[in-house]
Amino acid sequence: MHQSGIGVAITGCGSSAPLAALDNDGLSRIVDTSDEWISTRTGIQQRRLAKPNESLKSIASEAARHALDMAGVAATEVDLIILATSTPDDLFGTASQIQAELGAVKAAAFDLTAACSGFVFGMVTAAQFIQAGTYQTVLLIGGDVLSRWTDWSDRRTCVLFGDGAGAVVMQANPDRNGLLGFELCSDGRQNECLTLAFQPQPNELIEDITIGQGTFQPIAMNGQEVYRFAVKRVPEVIEKSLYRANLSVDQVDWLLLHQANQRILDAVAQRLGIPSHKVISNMARYGNTSAASIPIALDEVVREGKVKPGDVIAASGFGAGLTWGATIFRWGKA
Repeated sequence: MHQSGIGVAITGCGSSAPLAALDNDGLSRIVDTSDEWISTRTGIQQRRLAKPNESLKSIASEAARHALDMAGVAATEVDLIILATSTPDDLFGTASQIQAELGAVKAAAFDLTAACSGFVFGMVTAAQFIQAGTYQTVLLIGGDVLSRWTDWSDRRTCVLFGDGAGAVVMQANPDRNGLLGFELCSDGRQNECLTLAFQPQPNELIEDITIGQGTFQPIAMNGQEVYRFAVKRVPEVIEKSLYRANLSVDQVDWLLLHQANQRILDAVAQRLGIPSHKVISNMARYGNTSAASIPIALDEVVREGKVKPGDVIAASGFGAGLTWGATIFRWGKA
């Protein structure tokens, strides 16, 4: 892992979610399920869902404003905006729309897609630009509107997903390196375990020239395979990241995992030997918000005063691709 003389400080965070909340009882009116079944198997009690007039741009921009406010950074000071998402408003990208919405006139902006690992991949990407000396201030947003692509007749998947966005501000700091270690992984051989796939329909333009046009199919998932993958791979990738950071598990103040399933959080913590009071969990109120889940959960515990400046956080994202990764970072400016 590259280390330079330029450190990275994570100086602000923010989050946003739609107001509309669908609880388990409401969901049981849509599909054959129950609050008890969902709660005991996933830990989820409700999920936030975007209305037709709410966009990824609007939710992500609000989260970004909260993060900039906490960091004391004006939008005009941002050099780069990275939007980790799998559900852009526009397939050509949504980051540039957010750049315009915020008035971040000098920032370059691009989308990054790594599904539920997107925020972790984005944090590492942002750090490389800062440590290389290219940019001073990066706004990293994780946001997804998964309700657009959920099959609401499939009780195996529709109970899981929700909408939201979270953001952090990452800044160059010569006196501090807040990103202590990381590891990123992918295994496309297991891609079929979790997909949101394009389904082409043949369209013959002229004789002998047929193209495929269509749309994306709803989310499809093999839940058992994803569970097995996460419980095995996430502890490994966190241990590797801690090794790179020259830290032990005992030195971790908080475990911040992608909020996919409470059973996964509990199993990973147990395998690592991390006590439950150090495990950050808010999926009961939000469900699985993909790239947004880690920054939304971070923002809540920071604003509640639980996470203090200087605390060491082990964060890990995992999901479609299959992708997984971890970052070990120190929260705050000092």
